[in-house]
Amino acid sequence: MSDTKHDANGLSFQPPSDVDVEKRKFLIQATVATSAVGVAAVAVPFVGSMLPSERAKAAGAPVEVDISKIEPGSMMTAEWRGQPVWIIHRTDEMIAKLDAHNSQLSDPNLDVPQQPEYCKNKDRAINAKYAVMLGTCTHLGCSPNANFVETADWDGGFVCPCHGSKFDLSGRVFKGSPAPTNLVVPPHQYLTETTLLIGEDKKAEA
Repeated sequence: MSDTKHDANGLSFQPPSDVDVEKRKFLIQATVATSAVGVAAVAVPFVGSMLPSERAKAAGAPVEVDISKIEPGSMMTAEWRGQPVWIIHRTDEMIAKLDAHNSQLSDPNLDVPQQPEYCKNKDRAINAKYAVMLGTCTHLGCSPNANFVETADWDGGFVCPCHGSKFDLSGRVFKGSPAPTNLVVPPHQYLTETTLLIGEDKKAEA
């Protein structure tokens, strides 16, 4: 039996089958779904652009560090501006010996501004128990090795493996070292007793 019908003008036509109707619905839904995916694809890069980029971090974004787990007499390394930052938990004995070798140092009085003004003291620190400094030799940029084992002529500190520069536990350079200046103390502050913010200080906030 034919499904052919006639319109008001007497012209014949073939009404759409159920299969055609279902096919049309599918195409419409597929088009809507594809458009939605396209919108999402445009939105993702925009949202991502609002997140802190690696370039922004490298430019000097402050770094928050939990120092609560550093045992006395040991150290940890953080990273700021792509450089290692040493945080040394000095014992009372380590602190007491900082004045014992001043005559052996190139700049014991910190005349060269390698530290913020608030760290221009015998400990080169805000809190004497914690030394904070960049772990980069001021000669050619190598990373010195920690040596906290005391001997008759060594109170502990750092020795650069590249050319032998030596630094004490405050990062002060010894005479005769190729390194011309003390290690750099970066700007920093304490948010709490055990939380250190490297790369920003109270003066910068003012």
